[in-house]
Amino acid sequence: MLDFLTQPENSWFSIALVVMFGIALLEGLLSVLGFAMSSMLDGLLPEFDANLDTGDVNINPATGISRFLSWLRVGKVPVLMLLIVFLTGFGLSGLIFQSFLGATFGFLLPAYVAAIPALIVTLPVVRVVGGLIERFMPGDETEAVSDSSLVGRTAVVTLGTAKAGSPAQAKLKDRFGTAHYVMVEPDADEAQFTAGSEVLLVKKDGYVFRVIGVENQNLSDRAIAE
Repeated sequence: MLDFLTQPENSWFSIALVVMFGIALLEGLLSVLGFAMSSMLDGLLPEFDANLDTGDVNINPATGISRFLSWLRVGKVPVLMLLIVFLTGFGLSGLIFQSFLGATFGFLLPAYVAAIPALIVTLPVVRVVGGLIERFMPGDETEAVSDSSLVGRTAVVTLGTAKAGSPAQAKLKDRFGTAHYVMVEPDADEAQFTAGSEVLLVKKDGYVFRVIGVENQNLSDRAIAE
């Protein structure tokens, strides 16, 4: 079995499974430390709104990308879950396909050729499994909010010190009461916010939110840190 997995023709599929296990392990370790890798990955994606039923699509830069991501449930299910499903499906389907070829015809296809049928099988699997995940997730977790809707809300720095060029993790709640972990960095270069500091999200810059200190106590919401 090990010889089969390490053959060059199966390298892409074996690597996909190794990466999947690595991501799962890393996410588990970061969760213990208070980080949320899934939220960070979601923040890296461009915001888009695609309705496959009506055909109304709004994305920059490519409408086709919007339709494809929407079809894969991106924006409805955490992207980290979809990535794990994709890597698992791609790795297993590729290995099964190559195993069938080897047992039936006595040869294996080059990895880049075998990857084509593996992808054809994997993408619908990601959509179906993503739909199941979306269906069984708690209701408050499936309320989709855009990153821009978090601007103007207060957050509490939970891990690290936010300073220029060195973002820290913060926690806040959206309008549905769902908790989000985001990376924040001071809007002013000279400012610093340590763990426990309350900040106001003023704009989004990549996956990082620019923040200022909460001077008006009416904006404060300590409950988001609980």
